[in-house]
Amino acid sequence: MAYKPGRHFLQLPGPTNVPDRVLRAMDTPTIDHRGPEFPDLTGEVIAGLKGVFGTKSDAFIFPASGSGMWEAALVNTLSPGDAVLAFDQGFFSAGWQNLATKMGLVVHSMPGDWRRALNAGILEEKLAEDTEHAYKAVLAVHNETSTGVTSDIGAVGKALRTTDHPALLMVDAVSSLGSMDFQHDEWHVDVTISGSQKGLMLPPGLGFNAVSEKALKAASDSTLPSAYWDWRAMKSFNDDGFFPYTPATNMLFGLRESLRMLREEGLSNVYARHARLAEATRRAVEAWGFQLYAERANERSDTVSAVLMQGEITADDFRRTVLDRFNMSLGGGLGRLRGQIFRIGHLGDFNELMLAGTLCGIELGFRVMDVPFRDAGIEAALSYLAETQ
Repeated sequence: MAYKPGRHFLQLPGPTNVPDRVLRAMDTPTIDHRGPEFPDLTGEVIAGLKGVFGTKSDAFIFPASGSGMWEAALVNTLSPGDAVLAFDQGFFSAGWQNLATKMGLVVHSMPGDWRRALNAGILEEKLAEDTEHAYKAVLAVHNETSTGVTSDIGAVGKALRTTDHPALLMVDAVSSLGSMDFQHDEWHVDVTISGSQKGLMLPPGLGFNAVSEKALKAASDSTLPSAYWDWRAMKSFNDDGFFPYTPATNMLFGLRESLRMLREEGLSNVYARHARLAEATRRAVEAWGFQLYAERANERSDTVSAVLMQGEITADDFRRTVLDRFNMSLGGGLGRLRGQIFRIGHLGDFNELMLAGTLCGIELGFRVMDVPFRDAGIEAALSYLAETQ
């Protein structure tokens, strides 16, 4: 392949751009993971993660992806044949349900409209009907990466409390943690799942579980087999500053740096930055004359915008042209949305000029492919960014 000058624009909703500070932190000689200096590293990253999760309970780190952490959440708390209630929210919620089924759990999926957030009212009705408390867990996705739709997890936690249902609340926060406000304790979440490659600004490779006392207690009764994913083993080693097996040491160096960066900016400022850049993106899309896949304005994600392609050109052909001509990667449609949408990632280490370049790359793609659009998107985004801070 010929060399392409300039930086590659990685505008996926994950993996995201890795800041130079994080890359330099990882470019460090590996240390002894059983040595005397390791507990300081372990203690700092776990404490930092707890702050991002919004929890005072346990946070565990595994060498894994978010999919691995789905499995960790289930095997530590449930037993074969247990019933779980899940929302049909998009490609990733479906993936989690498929994994649960393969593990011998009985999944009851509540039908949903992928263009809208989950319905906590329907959940409350289902839980109220379950007088025998057959459902042992509720599975929900905070920010569905495949659709660009965000759901109100606080309302889900409230539905469980209103019905006094003992089911565990498990939440996928892979594409929201570190970019959008998430409150594990306040929203009464029992297990939160996330990964390193999105808002935490790292390469793929680390997975996280935030775990309530209720969930940790459930681990004592679970009979699904767990060895690699065992929270109790992880906790016993973490309490002394170590891990039960060889950790991804240099990734932990990077995690320490990314958590420091989030603290320096301030989490409230991080969330405000993401909200502002997302709004500028949405204004550009609408000014171009395109539709966002998320129908309701208050449910649109602050980390990823899914755009419905129009006309005869497929979204995948458009993405391929943008990559070949302008060296920019956009996310594609997944599952039943393949070829119908392209996804703009605006999360992680991201600012106004990076967004401007991203939007210009998309508009260049429209022009070279003769995609019909209104020549107003860039102006709409830049005007909004100039008027706000």
